Amino acid sequence: MNATPLQTGATIGFVGLGNMGLPMVRRLIAAGYRVNGYDRAEAASEALVAAGGTAVPAASATARDAEVVVLMLPDSAAVEAVMDGDGLLQAAAPGTVVIDMGSSRPLNTRALAARAALRGVRLVDAPVSGGVKGAENGTLTVMAGGEPADVDRVRPLLEAVGRRVLRLGPAGSGHALKALNNLMSATHLLLTSEAMLAGQRFGLDPATMLEAVNGSSGRSGSTERKWPDHILPETFDSGFGLRLMLKDMRIGVELAEATGVTPRLGRAATELWSDAADHLPPTADHTEIVNRLRQLLDEG
Repeated sequence: MNATPLQTGATIGFVGLGNMGLPMVRRLIAAGYRVNGYDRAEAASEALVAAGGTAVPAASATARDAEVVVLMLPDSAAVEAVMDGDGLLQAAAPGTVVIDMGSSRPLNTRALAARAALRGVRLVDAPVSGGVKGAENGTLTVMAGGEPADVDRVRPLLEAVGRRVLRLGPAGSGHALKALNNLMSATHLLLTSEAMLAGQRFGLDPATMLEAVNGSSGRSGSTERKWPDHILPETFDSGFGLRLMLKDMRIGVELAEATGVTPRLGRAATELWSDAADHLPPTADHTEIVNRLRQLLDEG
């Protein structure tokens, strides 16, 4: 197996040029990599070409001449559809490293890694945290799972898109932590939103509340970024969908239960987010959870 770290100028395949994928590709091109990308949306392919990449006609075609193929897809079902249904696994040459940088189910990831290994293809799961802004600025936190040699080989690529790259353990470890992180993040945001609405109804100024909390023990990513950047201005434009957050929360709860932990708060938070998904538009950003809380207040 080739364990030499990926060199600048290497060809990388990239599948999934959405809100996160496209800015990540721009970072890779700026770092000197050649990128062959695929997305079903024609506009995404056009944006790739404008950034200096090459658009290819199918997901399997991204593996041609590529040492590494990155998948930035929404879930395990999409990953498996690309790997199996679209033929990417069959098209990848032995020694190719496939990096699943989306949010997949850890047990599915482990099974896929085992199947890939039978063909000599290596799988690294490397989901990220930091949102669209982090993708644009190259400041993402990358949570990697896989064999040490495989992670070391692709580390230069991961460092081109992330400020912090952590190997957590074998395949599936990155996806496990990503789900648990998002379960925590979503629960923080829910409780923060309840507290902020209560303060506003009491007569407190929300901006002043955030300034005080962010200098106190109640601060979190929700008070430092999500409320001031996306909720107070009512732009709701974090770029991460509410239903994607709910999907990750369910994976986190499922994982906790599988380990013997009873996630009482996690289950309750997931139920409330599920209710929001039932009542908000299909395209709702995850920061719009506050709008469901407002609806409930209006309903009395």
